[in-house]
Amino acid sequence: MPELPEVETTLRGITPFLENQRLRRIVVRDPRLRWPVVLPDDLPGQRFVSLERRAKYLKLHLERGFLLLHLGMSGSLQVVSGNRAPDLHDHVDLELESGWTLRFNDPRRFGSLHWQDYDVDAEEGGHWLLRDLGPEPLAPAFDGAHLKQRARGRRQAVKLFIMDARTVVGVGNIYANEALFLAGIRPGTAARRLSRPAFDELALCIKQVLAEAIEVGGTTLRDFVDSQGQPGYFQQQLNVYGREGQPCRRCDTVLKGTRLGQRATVYCPNCQRSQGFLSNRC
Repeated sequence: MPELPEVETTLRGITPFLENQRLRRIVVRDPRLRWPVVLPDDLPGQRFVSLERRAKYLKLHLERGFLLLHLGMSGSLQVVSGNRAPDLHDHVDLELESGWTLRFNDPRRFGSLHWQDYDVDAEEGGHWLLRDLGPEPLAPAFDGAHLKQRARGRRQAVKLFIMDARTVVGVGNIYANEALFLAGIRPGTAARRLSRPAFDELALCIKQVLAEAIEVGGTTLRDFVDSQGQPGYFQQQLNVYGREGQPCRRCDTVLKGTRLGQRATVYCPNCQRSQGFLSNRC
């Protein structure tokens, strides 16, 4: 599933092709995504003013509103020439006056595409999918103090706590595993048990692992490719995710696996303690 670094990589890949370009035509071959695709008829002719990411959503700003796109479990965006024939799972095309086409491919159809007018509600652009989201993990507002405040009284495992978009957005399963390893915190530890220093370290590790993943173009897991059809390479650097039963890269202890919230969870029983310790971060 594309996570925040893959979505950020996609954003950076498509922005030079869309920004300040006018939309010539929208082709919806199959509207049956996670929610039916329903778009106004008068979008062609508008100019793409800017593009941004919010959590795992892409906001493609036109002159009087924005397209809100989520890649779902297996979706990808590619910029292709306008005369390239669509493949089986190419569901939506945004054709540009420049001759390029932004093509949305989604084999499982768990992605989504919505339109939001600016004049509906100023808060978060007025779209219900963006309400109640926590801070961006790479923003200054996200730090150990925020995590500690949110964790008060929470019996929830810390891994599930940081994967909750109301706590912080965009920390999916892969990067939650990796950040907790760097912070030396066992994933099943109750969030309320962690100290402020442990949360300070965890916030730094979340920022570190996401920034590094963005730098190398995201993680290749089955379906994700960036806007040019190139895979990400962060998978080559994973310390724990997908490595159950293999030796820890730091101490050679055999990594253990469990499930939290029905998600695969891998940790080092030696390097990751219940409360964490500050000397563990690379």
